[in-house]
Amino acid sequence: MKITLIRNATLYLQYGPSTFLIDPFLAAKGTYPPFPHTANQHVNNPIVELPSNIDLDKILQPDAVLLTHLHVDHFDDEAKKRLAQTLPIYTQSEKDRTEVKEAGFQHVTCIEDEMDVCGIHIKRTGGQHGTGETAKRMGQVSGFVFSHPDEPTLYIAGDTIWCDEPKEVVNTCQPDIIVVNSGAAQFLEGDPITMTKEEIVDIHHSQPQAQIIACHLEAVNHCLLTRAALKSYIQENDADQAIFVPQDGETLTF
Repeated sequence: MKITLIRNATLYLQYGPSTFLIDPFLAAKGTYPPFPHTANQHVNNPIVELPSNIDLDKILQPDAVLLTHLHVDHFDDEAKKRLAQTLPIYTQSEKDRTEVKEAGFQHVTCIEDEMDVCGIHIKRTGGQHGTGETAKRMGQVSGFVFSHPDEPTLYIAGDTIWCDEPKEVVNTCQPDIIVVNSGAAQFLEGDPITMTKEEIVDIHHSQPQAQIIACHLEAVNHCLLTRAALKSYIQENDADQAIFVPQDGETLTF
């Protein structure tokens, strides 16, 4: 298995016989306005360019595209323009499936529970994109568990905090690799809506044998946790052998 972090939560996954593009956010630096009611209102999104070492033509031709949800930093207008409309796309809900089909894509499927996709078993999982009223406003979000006889079990948690849904996935599926969306993204009021450094270390304590990959960092204006701060906290908690904080464009092999 190889996982390449493109930027933010955009991943290119080589798993078993298949390749997957997950949550494509492909616009040039500064294309979109900052998220409202957040810090750093002087900074447009994305705040960095795509990494220069990425073969964009290759990642735009996966076997399938998976969308954890449809917020702009996970499926943007540039992705809608650049991806072939004949590519198979898998969504978390019928609502999202309808929206993606309305964007012109011809082969869109909702993963309501679990199914085989390109020879890989994929199970959809739940989450909470924040707490209280904020989570309600942010809407449904999902993750995916990948399994194949020749690969370690992979859990891509999506835009969720460390709450009951991902805890249950970790306890029941016992994934070997866990990808979490970090950055401690936050509005001016309320709790973080993506993983904090403390939550990531908590995941390590709950599943110490798993390898954890933290992404969704330093790419959008409301993500306040930096890679340096996260790495420092990981080292302070003696977890640097289990938690990885890749740079954009970096590939990890398991």
